[in-house]
Amino acid sequence: MPDDDIIGDIYAGCFQRLVVQLYAVTGDLSEAQEAVQEAFTRALGAPRRFAGLENPEAWLRRVAVNVARSRYRRHRVLDRLLRRIGPPPVVADTAPEHLALLAALRELPAGQRHALALHYLVDLPVDEVAHTLGVSVGTVKSRLSRGRVALAARLTGPDADATRTGRVDVRR
Repeated sequence: MPDDDIIGDIYAGCFQRLVVQLYAVTGDLSEAQEAVQEAFTRALGAPRRFAGLENPEAWLRRVAVNVARSRYRRHRVLDRLLRRIGPPPVVADTAPEHLALLAALRELPAGQRHALALHYLVDLPVDEVAHTLGVSVGTVKSRLSRGRVALAARLTGPDADATRTGRVDVRR
């Protein structure tokens, strides 16, 4: 039986049980689910080693508990830091134009959305956006161009010049 099948069988057999056990440890269902998912992700990273374990469920439980503990410690440190520096400033702009822009951005493909957000909202230069996203400068420029056209079409409706000329290409 291939290693991935073994992991799949173990996942089907014990995921729910592990989540319940971690829920008892963490007191938070979403934290428990994320810790167990992380344990399975680590198992997938070394499937041969995992398949050779005598008790894979015990290994998954130990990894999940360790993940939950690490996450708890990081949350505690972050909470202390946030209490020390005070509440964050309110940055949400609820103007209708801003909400429309955010909604239109969510409709774009991830590559265009990331490029637009980093360049226009974070104010990074094109070469830094390329470095951050791990793509070429030309790819960033293409995504920015296509993203602007797609945003214009979404924000101005179907009568926009870009959509009439058929030049809107949102595949990326």
